[in-house]
Amino acid sequence: MALLLQLRTVSGLRGKADRIAKAVFRGLSFYTRVLENCEDEARFDETFRWPVASNIDGNEILEIQVFNYSKVFTNRLVGTFRMVLQEVVEEGHVEVTDTLIDDNNSAIQTSISIEIRYQALDGTVGAWNDKEFLETPSILSEGDGRYPLETDSLLSSHRQGSDLSPGKSNQQSSERSFRRAGKGVFSAMKLGKTRPSKDDHRKQDEPAVLEAEDLDRKATRRACGLEPDTISLASVTAVTTNVSNKRSKPDIKMEPSAGRPMDYQVSITIIEARQLVGLNMDPVVCVEVGEEKKYTSMKESTNCPYYNEYFVFDFHVPPDVMFDKIIKLSVIHSKNLLRSGTLVGSFKMDVGTVYTQPEHQFYHKWAILSDPEDLTAGLKGYLKCDIAVVGKGDNIKTPHKANETDEDDIEGNLLLPDGVPPERQWARFYIKIYRAEGLPRMNTSIMANVKKALIGENKDLVDPYVQVVFAGQKGKTSIQKSSYEPLWNEQIVFTEMFPPLCKRIKIQIRDSDKVNDVAIGTHFIDLRKISNEGDKGFLPTFGPAWVNMYGSTRNYTLMDEHQELNEGLGEGVSFRARLLMSLAVEILDTTNPEINSSTEVQVEQTTSVADNCTGKMEEFFLFGAFLEATMIDRKIGDKPINFEVTIGNYGNQIDGTTKPTLRRKKEGGDGDEEESELLQNSSDDEGDEDGELVSVSSSQPMKPLVTDRNYFHLPYFEKKPCIYIKSWWQDQRRRLYNANIMDKIADKLEEGLNDVQEMIKTEKPHPERRLRGVLEELTSGCLRFVMLADKDQQHSSRTRLDRERLKSCMRELENMGQQATTLRSQVKKNTMKDKLKLVQNFLQKLRFLADEPQHTIPDVFIWMMSNNKRIAYARIPSKDILYSIVDEEMGKDCAKVKTIFLKLPGKRGFGPAGWTVQAKMEMYLWLGLNKQRKDFLSGLPCGFEEKKTARGQNLPSFPPISLLYTKKQVFQLRAHMYQARSLFAADSSGLSDPFARVFFISQSQCTEVLNETLCPTWDQLLVFDNVELYGEAHEMRDDPPIIVIEIYDQDTVGKADFMGRTFAKPVVKMSDERYCPPRFPPQLEYYQIYRGNSTAGDLLAAFELLQIGPGGKTDLPPIDGPTDMDRGPILPVPLGIRPVLSKYRVEILFWGLRDLKRVNLAQVDRPRVDIECAGKGVQSALIQNYKKNPNFSTLVKWFEVDLPENELLHPPLNIRVVDCRAFGRYTLVGSHAVSSLRKFIYRPPDKKAQHWNMTAKHLNGYLAVANRAYRSRPTGEIVVNMEPEVPIKKMETMVKLEANSDAVVKVDVSEEEKEKKKKKKKGGGGGGEEVEEEEPDESMLDWWSKYFASIETMKEQLRQQEAAAAEAEEKEDMEIAEGSKGQAKNKEKSKAPKDDKKKKQQSAPELPEKKNKQKIDELKVFNKELETEFDNFEDWLHTFNLLRGKIGDNDDNATEEERIVGRFKGSMCVYKVPLSDDIAKEAGYDPSFGMFQGIPSNDPINVLVRVYIVRATDLHPADINGKADPYIAIKLGKTDIKDKENYISKQLNPVFGKSFDIEATFPMESMLTVAVYDWDLVGTDDLIGETKIDLENRYYSKHRATCGVSQTYSIHGYNTWRDPMKPSQILSKLCKEGKVDGPHFGPGGRVKVANRVFTGPTEIEDENGQKKQTDEHLALTVLRHWEDIPRAGCKLVPEHVETRPLLNPDKPGIEQGRLEMWVDMFPMDMPAPGPATDISPRKPKKYELRVIVWNTDEVILEDDDYFTGEKSSDIFVRGWLKGQQEDKQDTDVHYHSLTGEGNFNWRYIFPFDYLMAEEKIVISKKESMFSWDETEYKIPARLTLQVWDADHFSADDFLGAIELDLNRFPRGAKTSKQCSLEMVTNEAELPMVSIFKQKRVKGWWPFVARDENDELEITGKVEAELHLLTAEEAEKSPAGLARNEPDPLEKPNRPDTSFIWFLNPLKSIKYLICTRYKWLIIKIVLALLLLIMIALFLYSMPGYMVKKLLGA
Repeated sequence: MALLLQLRTVSGLRGKADRIAKAVFRGLSFYTRVLENCEDEARFDETFRWPVASNIDGNEILEIQVFNYSKVFTNRLVGTFRMVLQEVVEEGHVEVTDTLIDDNNSAIQTSISIEIRYQALDGTVGAWNDKEFLETPSILSEGDGRYPLETDSLLSSHRQGSDLSPGKSNQQSSERSFRRAGKGVFSAMKLGKTRPSKDDHRKQDEPAVLEAEDLDRKATRRACGLEPDTISLASVTAVTTNVSNKRSKPDIKMEPSAGRPMDYQVSITIIEARQLVGLNMDPVVCVEVGEEKKYTSMKESTNCPYYNEYFVFDFHVPPDVMFDKIIKLSVIHSKNLLRSGTLVGSFKMDVGTVYTQPEHQFYHKWAILSDPEDLTAGLKGYLKCDIAVVGKGDNIKTPHKANETDEDDIEGNLLLPDGVPPERQWARFYIKIYRAEGLPRMNTSIMANVKKALIGENKDLVDPYVQVVFAGQKGKTSIQKSSYEPLWNEQIVFTEMFPPLCKRIKIQIRDSDKVNDVAIGTHFIDLRKISNEGDKGFLPTFGPAWVNMYGSTRNYTLMDEHQELNEGLGEGVSFRARLLMSLAVEILDTTNPEINSSTEVQVEQTTSVADNCTGKMEEFFLFGAFLEATMIDRKIGDKPINFEVTIGNYGNQIDGTTKPTLRRKKEGGDGDEEESELLQNSSDDEGDEDGELVSVSSSQPMKPLVTDRNYFHLPYFEKKPCIYIKSWWQDQRRRLYNANIMDKIADKLEEGLNDVQEMIKTEKPHPERRLRGVLEELTSGCLRFVMLADKDQQHSSRTRLDRERLKSCMRELENMGQQATTLRSQVKKNTMKDKLKLVQNFLQKLRFLADEPQHTIPDVFIWMMSNNKRIAYARIPSKDILYSIVDEEMGKDCAKVKTIFLKLPGKRGFGPAGWTVQAKMEMYLWLGLNKQRKDFLSGLPCGFEEKKTARGQNLPSFPPISLLYTKKQVFQLRAHMYQARSLFAADSSGLSDPFARVFFISQSQCTEVLNETLCPTWDQLLVFDNVELYGEAHEMRDDPPIIVIEIYDQDTVGKADFMGRTFAKPVVKMSDERYCPPRFPPQLEYYQIYRGNSTAGDLLAAFELLQIGPGGKTDLPPIDGPTDMDRGPILPVPLGIRPVLSKYRVEILFWGLRDLKRVNLAQVDRPRVDIECAGKGVQSALIQNYKKNPNFSTLVKWFEVDLPENELLHPPLNIRVVDCRAFGRYTLVGSHAVSSLRKFIYRPPDKKAQHWNMTAKHLNGYLAVANRAYRSRPTGEIVVNMEPEVPIKKMETMVKLEANSDAVVKVDVSEEEKEKKKKKKKGGGGGGEEVEEEEPDESMLDWWSKYFASIETMKEQLRQQEAAAAEAEEKEDMEIAEGSKGQAKNKEKSKAPKDDKKKKQQSAPELPEKKNKQKIDELKVFNKELETEFDNFEDWLHTFNLLRGKIGDNDDNATEEERIVGRFKGSMCVYKVPLSDDIAKEAGYDPSFGMFQGIPSNDPINVLVRVYIVRATDLHPADINGKADPYIAIKLGKTDIKDKENYISKQLNPVFGKSFDIEATFPMESMLTVAVYDWDLVGTDDLIGETKIDLENRYYSKHRATCGVSQTYSIHGYNTWRDPMKPSQILSKLCKEGKVDGPHFGPGGRVKVANRVFTGPTEIEDENGQKKQTDEHLALTVLRHWEDIPRAGCKLVPEHVETRPLLNPDKPGIEQGRLEMWVDMFPMDMPAPGPATDISPRKPKKYELRVIVWNTDEVILEDDDYFTGEKSSDIFVRGWLKGQQEDKQDTDVHYHSLTGEGNFNWRYIFPFDYLMAEEKIVISKKESMFSWDETEYKIPARLTLQVWDADHFSADDFLGAIELDLNRFPRGAKTSKQCSLEMVTNEAELPMVSIFKQKRVKGWWPFVARDENDELEITGKVEAELHLLTAEEAEKSPAGLARNEPDPLEKPNRPDTSFIWFLNPLKSIKYLICTRYKWLIIKIVLALLLLIMIALFLYSMPGYMVKKLLGA
C-alpha cells in the first residue's frame, strides 16, 4: 500500500542554476538529486514512494517545492506546487502538469509535470500509525543500491521476491523473476537495480531509476559482454555463498576464547629522568603494573637521575583483564626504610594501549610526569623508559641497542600513542548513574520468608550499588537496600588527564552483602567508541542510555560457577539487568582559582532524567519458529527437551520473575492485576485486537530420538513449534538500523575479500578484477549509507552521542566511498597485494564503526532445557533479527532461517567440551514493532498452514503456535568424501585413525576408518536416501539446508575423539533439471575444518542433493564405479568428480635422522624412514647403528605414483620413522606430513628463455641503481665495474683499502682533498668546532670499532627504510586523496618507492661517509637469526620435524615444540614422467642421484667450530633484585663448556666478548646450544634462556655459512682475513662445484666469471707497507656479488653478527633476552685457520677531569643579616660526576656576599674510567654492604655543579645547579653578561663542544632552578675551567686539590665585607656605625635630645609656675 510520485520535469525556470526539488507527504519529505547548471528546464525523472498504513483521505495534500540549490547558503525557493489527493484516491492514477506558486500564493511561469499512483490493497493491515513513517521511511530515490549489477553474482537470477501471502505458493512471482533475469544484461540494466523486497506487491510496476551518468558508464562497461569483475566466486566453503534470502550463514568457529587465561609478560626499562621539579632531591622510581610494585635504586641529590634498570612482570590472566591493568610510573622523592617519601609526579597508561602499539611496545620514549594531587601544577618532569607487553607467540623486535648518541629530543619522543597531543589537559569525567531495572535475586529467600511470615513484608532480595573503575581509580554509588529497581541519581566524578591513556571504563552493578560483595553484571565502555579525536571530533559522551548487562543464569545459588561471567569475562549467557546511565567529559581550565584541585573520586547527587529521554516506550513483538533440532548431545540423557527463548526478562519463566510491584505487565508477567503506566504508552489506535495476547516463550517438551551413537534429534517433522513474546522497550531502533547498514556493507566486503584471497591462493585468473568489483560494491554501499542515515529525523530522545556518531559515521563512510573509488582505479595486477591490505583496513574500520555503544533492545537468548534444567544456549544480538521497512536496515538474520549451534555456558564451554555441538537448530526469527508485524512470517519456507491457539474469537492476526507443512520434497543426498589433510593428531603415536561423519537433517552416515594417518583418502561416496525436506521445491534449489561434517578419531576402547568440524552446502538438482555442466557433476572443493577456534585441516569433498521426482530413483544419474573392490560394499567417488590423475615420479633424498628421542623408554637404535604418498611409497635404507652414524647409506630413491593434474589437489606426502627391533617388530618413532608438495615440484626450464636472462634483467636494474657503469658487450659479456665515480667515497670493496693504507688503489682522490687532510691534521686546535677527530691510528682500531660502526650503519639503514616506508605511505595517502586525477602520474609514482628502496639498500654502505668519519671496515649486523635471512639454509637440504603424541586439548600447551621427537633431513623432488632427455645429457650426470646432482657425501666429517659470543641484551632478571649474574654455557655433542667463573655481576645487558673453540664430528654432533645461565652463590644456577643452531645445514649450505665473507681482504690489522682459504681459492672451488666457467683473471684488474666481468684493485700492502700484486681483491669482489652469477649464483653469507632470541622451555614462546654472536666452522682436513679474532670487551680508559671554579656572579641572595637585615649569601659550589655522588667535592665558603659575587679559585679533581665507543663512564661499586661482589654500572659522562648557601645551624640551602654532558655541552660564555638562560633551555641551536675533543674549556655557565610557577630561572653564574687529562698525562703533570700543591692556585681576593663579625668585633662595629646605620644613629640622638628637653620642661614647669604665681 503506497503512494508513488514520479517527478518528471520542471520547465520555464529562469536563469542558470543548480536545481533541487523536495516532495512532502504526511510529514515525510524526499529530496531529488541536484541537477547542475540547468537553464529553463530541469529533467528530474525520479520516483518517490511513501508506504502508507492507513488509507489516504481525499483531502490530504501532497506538496512539491523547487529550489535553486546552493552548497554554501540556504537553498532559495523558486516555487511550490500543492495538490489535493482526491482524484488520486478515486482514480488511483493521475498525470498532472501545472504551474507553481510563489511565497505570496501567486502563480509564476514555471510549470511542473508529475505522475501520481496510489496502490490501495485490500486485506487487513496491522494497526500502524502514521507517525511510524517519520522514523523508518523507505527511500527509492536513487535506485536501490542493494544489488548493483556490476558486482552482484550471476546467481542473482535466482533471487526472488517472497510470498504474496504466507502459506500460499507463489509460482507466478518466481516465474516472473526468472523471466526478468533472463532478458539479458541490457534489459536488466534498464530496469535499474532491482529490489527484491519483502512484500512483493511493491514491485509491480515501480519504475526504478538510475542516474543518467550511471547508465552511460554501465552501458559502456557492459557493451563488451560481462567483465569478470562482476562474477562473484563461490567462496572457499560453499556454505558462505548464500544464494537466496531465506537462509543466513552459520558461524563456523565455535568456542568462545574471551575468558581463557594466557601468559603475558610486561617488561619495563627505566632509563633516566630529566627536569624533575624540586630542589636537590633523591629520586626513586616506582613501577606498578596492576597490583604489583617494584622500585629502582635511589639516586642522590640530582634532578636528572640515570637508572637504566629493567623490570619484568609476569601474568597469567585472560586478555580482557590484562589489557585493563594500569601501568603506573611514579617518581618519589627521598624514600627510605622509615618513610614513604613524597610523590613528585606520576604517569598512567593501561596495558592495552601499549599492546596496540606497533610491535606491542614503546621504545626509548619520555613519559610526562604530572602530579595527580595538584591539577594546576603542570609538568613535573620527564621519565625515559621502554615498555613492552608480550603475549604468547608475539615476538618483539627490539630496535638495536647501540650507543645512544642521538640527541635526546624529548618533545619528539613522548610516551604517547599516535594522535595524542603532547599537552594533555586535566578533565573531569562525570559518570551519572540514574537507575536500574530487572535485577536478579541475589539472596536466598529463607530469611525473607521468615520475615514475611513474622512481619508480613515482602522484600526484594538484592541490595545493589554501582561501582565504576577507570584509570586505576574506583568510585561507588550508595547502596539501595532491597530493590530490584533501584533509583540512584548519583554522579561519580573522576579527574584524569585527557585524552586518557586508558581505553575502557568498567561499570559494575554489585550486590552488597555482609560477607562479600558480588558482581551482578559488568559493562565496559570503550572510550574510542564514544568519542572521536579528529578535527571534527567530539569529547567522550554517552547517553542518557540504557546499558544491558549479561552474565550467568539468573537462578540464585550460593556458589555460582559462572560468577566470572558477571565480572565481564567471557560471553554472558543470560540477561542480568539494565542500567540507565550517562557520561560527560569537561576539560578543566586549570588557571581558574576556584577549581577543586584534588583528583580523588567524588560521588555527588544529580538530577534525575525524564522518563522519555531514552525514547518512547514501544511494544515489540518477537516471533520464532523451530524448524529443526538435531545433533543434540547424547550426554544430556533422554528426558524430554524443550527450548526457551528470552529477550531481557521477557519470556523467562524459570528465573526471570523478579517482578517489581508496579510494572507487572512490562516484565512479561501474564497477570492483569495492575495497569502499569506502560500500557498507556502502547499505541492508541491499536485497538484491543490482541490485547489478550499471552507470550508463549518455550516449545513443548518432547522426547528426543536417536540419530547415532553421539547424537539425538527431536522429531520436528511436518509440525514446527513456534514461540512469540511481546515486550516493551524504548524505541531506539535507529541506532541498530545504522549499525545494520554498516554491518551489511562490512559483510559484503569481507566476503569479497575472502573471494579475492581465495583466488590468489588457488591462482585463479584476474583476482584484481574481483577486487575492483569489491571496491565498487563498497563505494555504492557507503553512498547508500550516507543517504539512508541522513534522513534520520530529530528525535527528542537522540543523545548527543547519537548525533555526533551519525555525523562521524557519515563522514567516515563518505570518505571511505571516495577512497574506494580512487583505489579501484589503482588496483592493478602488481599493486594488488598492497591495495588488499588497505581494503582490509577499511573492513576493520567498518566493524569498529558498526559497533553501537548505546544499547537498546537486549540480546535474545535461546536455551535448551532438559527436565527444567538449563543445558546449552545460543545468544543472538537483537539487531541481527530486527525488522525494518528498508532492506539495508534490516537485521541480517531477520525473517531468515538461521543455523544455530548451541554451546555450553561459561567455562564449561572451554576446551573439548565446547567443541562438541550441544545441539544444531534451524531457527526462524523476527523481531519488530508490534504494529509492523503483519508479514512476520514472510521469510519462512513456503507451503505451511498456521496452527493458532484455540480461543473463542479467532482473531485474524494471532501468531501461530505451530506451523504445519503440507508441502514435502524428497531428495537423495550424495556426499563425495575424497580426502582430508593436515588433520589433528589425536593418538599418542602422533597419528589418528580418522573417519568422517556426515549429518544432514536427521540422518547421519560415516566413512570407513583409515588407520594411522593424518591425511586420509577415503575416496568414498555416501548416499542418503529419502531425505525429506519441507517447503517449496524451488526454494530448496537455492537454499538447501547445510551439511555438517565431523571428523573423529576411532579408538579401540571408549568413545571416538572429536577432531574437527566443517559445514557445506550441497549443489541441488531439481527433478526437472538435467544433470549436465556447468553445475554437474559438482567439483571437489576444500572445506576448512575447525576445532574450537583454531583450524584443524581441510576436507576435500563435493556434495549434491538430487530431487527424487515422480519417476522415483530411476531418474537419478546412475551411481557408476566398481563396488566389488577390495573394500567390499564401499562406493568410490564417481569418475566425473574424482580428480584427473597423471603419472609422477617422486625422488626422495635421504640424508639422515637427528635428535631422536626415546620411544617407550627404549633408545632408537636401527631407524628407517618410510615415505608414502597416495598409496605408493618407498623405504629408506636401514641405519645400522644410530648412535655411531645417523646418516643413510643410500642417498636417493624414487617411486612412481598417480597424482591429480591439479596441483592444489595433490595429496600430502607422509614421512614416518620406525625403529626396527628384534624379531621383526617395529615401532613408530614419529611422523611428519608434508601438506603441500608444491615447493618440491620440478618444472623443466623453458628452452627459449635461458635461465640467466632473468638474472641479467634483474642485475641490470640492480647495478644501474648502485651507480656502477653497466655496459653490454657484443659478446654477451656483462661488465660489472666495481669502481666508484669520484664524488662518492666509500664505495664497496676497493675504496676501503685506501682507508687502511695510503695505497693509491685506482681511486682518483683529488689532490686538493689530500691537501685538505694534511691541513686538517696540522691545524688541529685552530679550527674550533669544525675540526673533526683526526683519523685514528690504525693500531687504535679493533674489532669493536668495526662493530660499532656497523651498528651505526644498521640503525641508519633502518631509519632510512622507515623514512622510505613513511614516504611511500604518504604517497599512497596522497594518491588516495587526490583520487584518479592523473592516472599516468600515479603509475610513475607507484613505481618510485620501490626504486627508492633499492637505492637505499644499495647505498647503505656509503652512509657513514657523509659524516666524514674515518672509514672503518664493517660487518653486517643482522637483528635476527641468520636462518631467517637465508631461508633456514634449506637451499637443498630440508629439515622435517617428526611429531608424536596428542596435540594438547587446551590451546596453552598445544605448542608443536613439545611434540617433536626428532628431525628427518632430506629433500624430495616431484616431476611428471617422462622427462625430456636434456637433463641426462649434461656433463657429469649421475643417474643414481636423479635430480639431486652434485650433492656432497654424507660421511662423518670433523669440523672445528668456533663460537663468538659478543653480548646479550634485555635478559630476563633472574634474581630478586631485578638483575642477573649471567654467564655463557655452550653444548655441542659431548662437549659442554660452562664459563662459570667469568660471570658478569648484576647485569642484564652483559658484554661477554669471548670466543670458544670446539671440535665436533658431523653428523653426530651438529646441534649447537648456547645458553645464558644466572650464577647463584648458593643453589643451582638458573637457566635464563638458550638458543639452538643447526650447524649441519649451515655447513652444507650453498650460501657458504662456514665463515662469513668480509668486505675487504687484508692480511694484517683488525680486519685480518679469517678463512684459511683465500678468496681466489674459494672462488675457484665455487666455480668448479657450480660448473661455472672461470675465474679468468685478466690484466688491468679484471676477472671474468661465466659471462660477467668484474673489475677492482690489484694491490695489497703487508705489515711493513710493502705493496704486492694480488688477485684476492678481485676474487672477493666476485664473491660479494656471487648472487649475480647465472644459474649457480646465490648470496654468500657476509661477515656478520647475528642476534638470536633466548628462549626458556618453561616459558614457551616468550623471549627472555637476545644474544649477539656468530659461528665459524673449519673442516679439519683443510689447513688450520689462524687464531680467533680478539673480541674481548674494551677496557675503559682512565681519565682525570680537573675542574677549577674561579668565580660566581649574580648568585641569588638568600639570607637576611641578623643585625642589618641586608640580603646576602654565604656561597659555596659543589661538584661531582654523575654516578659518583658520594665523591662530591665542595669549595670553601665565600661568606656574606652582598652582590652574589663569589671568588674561589678552587680545584676539583675527578678521576674516572671511560669507554670512548659507548660514551659512558664505567663505575664498579658494591651495591650494598651485603653484596658479594662489585657491580659494574655504565653511566653517561655528566658533570654536575651546584651552588649552595651555607648555614651554620640549619641545613644548607640549595640555590641552583647546572649539569654538563661532557660529550656535548654548550660552549661557556666569554663574560658573565653574555651568560644567559638560553644556554640551558635552547641547547639545540647553540654550538656544542665535547671535552674529549677540546681537552680544555673555560667560560661562564648559568645555574638554574625552578621557581614557584615551575618556570626555570637563573639563580647564579659560575666561571669555571674544565681540563681533561688521560691518567698518564695526569701523572706527568700532577695538580693539587683545592688550592694545594702541586700547581697551587692563588688565594681569592675577597672584599673585607666577607669577614665574620665575632672574629673582628671592632671592624664590625665600625662597619655597622659608619656605613650602614649612620643616619639612623643621628636621628635617634636628635630624637633623644628632644625627648629629654620635653621631659625636663614638663618636670620643671609646675615649680616654675608656682613660683611665678606666688611671685616668690
